[in-house]
Amino acid sequence: MAIDNDGGVCVSAEIAAGIPPAAALFHSLADETRLRIVARLARGEARVVDLTTELGLAQSTVSKHLACLRDCHLVGYRAEGRQSFYSLTRPELMDLLGAAEHLLAATGHTVTLRPVRDNAGMALTPRQAEA
Repeated sequence: MAIDNDGGVCVSAEIAAGIPPAAALFHSLADETRLRIVARLARGEARVVDLTTELGLAQSTVSKHLACLRDCHLVGYRAEGRQSFYSLTRPELMDLLGAAEHLLAATGHTVTLRPVRDNAGMALTPRQAEA
């Protein structure tokens, strides 16, 4: 359910209305907040409270965007007691973001969309990557 900034239309509705699935997928990733959430979840699972603290966002904002990413089948969750732990469901998403990094770099816009990893393959936090 990627939310359209203009009218609240979700990806499911866009596909039902005849929008090609590829366009709907890219639309779901076209929001900076959702990209930040995806980048954080690429480092490992997180609860809503973790995401709000780490990303400096309101709980309602994080929950809304997680619902969108869940509806797009890019994020899933597991319940543990009264808590939900969110994670990426499609590892191919990292390949897509890697391709976007390369394409943007080739056009003069260097960005980091995937987590930086250490020599052992462990994902680093942005602060650790800067050090």
